[in-house]
Amino acid sequence: MSDISLSEVAPRDGLQSIAAMVPTETKIAMVRAAHAAGIRRMEVGSFVSPRAIPQMSDTPDVLKAAKQLEGLECTTLVPNRRGFETAMAQGADRLGLFMSVTEGHNQANLNRSRADSLADLSAIVREARGTPIRFNLSCAFHCPFEGVVPEQDCLDFVERVVALDPEMEISICDTTGNAAPDQVKRVFEAAINAWGKRFAFHGHDTYGMGVANVYAAYTAGVRVFDAASGGIGGCPFAPGATGNVAMEDVVWMFQRMGVATGVDWDGLLLAADLAASVPGAMPGGRLRGVPGVRAKH
Repeated sequence: MSDISLSEVAPRDGLQSIAAMVPTETKIAMVRAAHAAGIRRMEVGSFVSPRAIPQMSDTPDVLKAAKQLEGLECTTLVPNRRGFETAMAQGADRLGLFMSVTEGHNQANLNRSRADSLADLSAIVREARGTPIRFNLSCAFHCPFEGVVPEQDCLDFVERVVALDPEMEISICDTTGNAAPDQVKRVFEAAINAWGKRFAFHGHDTYGMGVANVYAAYTAGVRVFDAASGGIGGCPFAPGATGNVAMEDVVWMFQRMGVATGVDWDGLLLAADLAASVPGAMPGGRLRGVPGVRAKH
């Protein structure tokens, strides 16, 4: 049993920035290790252009293997209609739609305007009835091209996405890891007060604030969190952004707080070590390096 929902993103966000191709077998091993540790929700890849992000070209194979694991909800990221159609054909359990709150990052990441992205994704939301959706809003707190995002600008854009579906999960993302905990708490409190507890938090640890921002989101009422075993990750179109907040750090914090995670600690450390050992990965987090932590429960 768990009091929160943790989504493992290392197989997708953790690998998309690596220059050298990661073997498909390694990705499948990462998925299996996280599942063995008790994680039951995972981003296993993305259906994006292989020319733009070649690391995700084997997503169909990784998804096929992941779907064989009992109780695992497999999410694949979808930026546009072509990705949507592929994800549906491949049997993804959840669609992860994504675009940016800021124009600058949306152009850099998706090579299109926010208006075009929102129009395309809005049509997908209408057509995907019956398939769970996570709508990810990147650079909601800070943008590498436009700086700190005014909180009201972020909330105004969230409101436009909320209107697409009364129940769709929406992730407000700190893509660059530059958010401050007080900013995170205010944004989520305002969003939850206005539109209910439908929100998730996706954070990075570029400035060492990842765990603090997860805690801020939790105190605001968020109960769904993304993290990456080994703290690996980064966005190829967000200059300077490093890894996701480490799953092991997040789990340790929640366990110390008495919040049930449903995760086996020893199994999670094995998954984190595997992720951090991928050639070219940029590992992060603190807990794996704490003396004696592997003997504590």
